[in-house]
Amino acid sequence: MQRPYIVGFGGTLRTHSTSDRALRLALAAAESYGAHIEAFFGADLLFPIFHPNEQPSDGAVRFVAALRRADGIVISSPGYHGSISGLIKNAIDYVELMCEDSRPYFEGRAVGCIACAAGWQATASTLSSLRAIVHALRGWPTPLGAMLNSSVTAFDDDGACTDKSVEYQLTGIARQVCGFGVQQQAAQRQIVDNLVNGFIS
Repeated sequence: MQRPYIVGFGGTLRTHSTSDRALRLALAAAESYGAHIEAFFGADLLFPIFHPNEQPSDGAVRFVAALRRADGIVISSPGYHGSISGLIKNAIDYVELMCEDSRPYFEGRAVGCIACAAGWQATASTLSSLRAIVHALRGWPTPLGAMLNSSVTAFDDDGACTDKSVEYQLTGIARQVCGFGVQQQAAQRQIVDNLVNGFIS
């Protein structure tokens, strides 16, 4: 069994944002669980507005290539006016380039959703938006989603988490994404074995 390949993206253009730090913690946890990780933070997602009839930028091509390889995904978005940010939404729009793949969009992948906002109402609506988008893209939102109220400090100046409940949420998401990724690898291998052995016509 190969190490699960987990792709994370999110954050903001502001350094040391809560959504950036939350994503880093979740991906570090995934790596500690044995995953190979690749991350796209803030400025890494500065793609042109998605246009289905135009050639994507090199950065967008690399981003989509990583998602195609992914066994699992983690998305961390700030809450802007009650929903996900334009930066994150535009990055997600590029998933349309995967519409004709053998695994279209997020199919067969667990997706951990992290929402960060200055208040619980915006945090809850942002998480709900993220989960709805993942469903629309045929992904499997992990049972545990993380809501971080950035008006309550959860990270110190060095980026270390100072809130055990926040740390539990983020490491829990990583554990679920990695676990599902391993299960999917096993399921795909069994399907291939069945085909090779003639059990499926």
